[in-house]
Amino acid sequence: MEASTLKITPLHERHLQLGAKMVPFAGYDMPISYVGLREEHEAVRNRAGIFDVSHMGEFIVRGPEALDLIQYVTSNDASKLAIGEAQYSAFPTPEGGIVDDLLVYRLTEEHCSKGERAYMLVVNASNIAKDWAWLQEHNRFDASLIDISEQTALLAVQGPKAAEALQRHTTLKLAEMRYYTFVKTTFAGIDNVIVSATGYTGAGGFELYIPAERAVQIWDAIVSGAHHPSDRPGDRHVTPVGLGARDSLRLEMGYALYGNDIDDTTSTLEAGLGWVTKMKKGEFVGRDFLVAQQAEGLERRLVGLRVGDRRVARHGYRILDAAGEPIGHVTSGSQSPSLGYPIAMGYVPFGLRTPGSKVLIDTGGKRLNAEVVALPFFGAK
Repeated sequence: MEASTLKITPLHERHLQLGAKMVPFAGYDMPISYVGLREEHEAVRNRAGIFDVSHMGEFIVRGPEALDLIQYVTSNDASKLAIGEAQYSAFPTPEGGIVDDLLVYRLTEEHCSKGERAYMLVVNASNIAKDWAWLQEHNRFDASLIDISEQTALLAVQGPKAAEALQRHTTLKLAEMRYYTFVKTTFAGIDNVIVSATGYTGAGGFELYIPAERAVQIWDAIVSGAHHPSDRPGDRHVTPVGLGARDSLRLEMGYALYGNDIDDTTSTLEAGLGWVTKMKKGEFVGRDFLVAQQAEGLERRLVGLRVGDRRVARHGYRILDAAGEPIGHVTSGSQSPSLGYPIAMGYVPFGLRTPGSKVLIDTGGKRLNAEVVALPFFGAK
């Protein structure tokens, strides 16, 4: 896609001013790095980093049967959500694939009529149009849909010092917020900001949903005004981080990336997402397939792989058994900045899912030794 046809986020000018390397991603011109992937990765693991993820999509679902629609199209059980709570979920297909993975937020009912509920769905940027069509196609309920993607900017501030860095901008007690809870509040003098204790890095932190026209103001408040007494001269306490480090951070945690590790050919069960697949909640799209697949037994499973070589196993490389026969493929692979060796994820026969199983990875010119390991790669197991 030519640069002239790419969309931009409200923070595009800030990225250029910081000298970011820009790349096309999901139809947007996005920063892949500012000063380097390793430096940005380590900033998030050890301190705090800020990501512009305003390309993500946000939909409001509201009405007397808003919950019924969400229950029907998602795999998780949204009926368990209290106001101010969020959950990870997926849109399954009738054939057992995944339309997208997403977050479901249960909003307050202050602007709803009696008996109505309101939710926000947060979807992947590359799937906004597809997900919107999917929701409309399956909306046989008394629920209205509103696409607020263009009106909403999203910043992720991640890392062990994220709460400390953001606290000066809000009266919320950030360090006391439970994981996967959120509050709509005033942040850095801006009203109607959702502060959510969520993220895609495994390093802790928050995501801020902001009126798009206020994104620059909040970015500047966080990036320019956040310094810490322990910083070395010239260091930012909150480091701008691009999509490159976002990918290496999520891979270290074994988090699936749509289009790589999951798609419309992979089921939630095969992808290790059984924990967000609630068969007992009642009818939902794809339930019959998933119940049958669970009863019959899985043929393959997404696993973590430690590569016993310096070379990175790339997306699409074939996975071979000890005899050299193809048995699967790599879905994601990278050098792990935190661990110092290459890691990957991929699908293997179900019988090889056990940590310690040995496989080979065919790069096209060389075969790499690899071992199945428990996820996440980094942190507690």
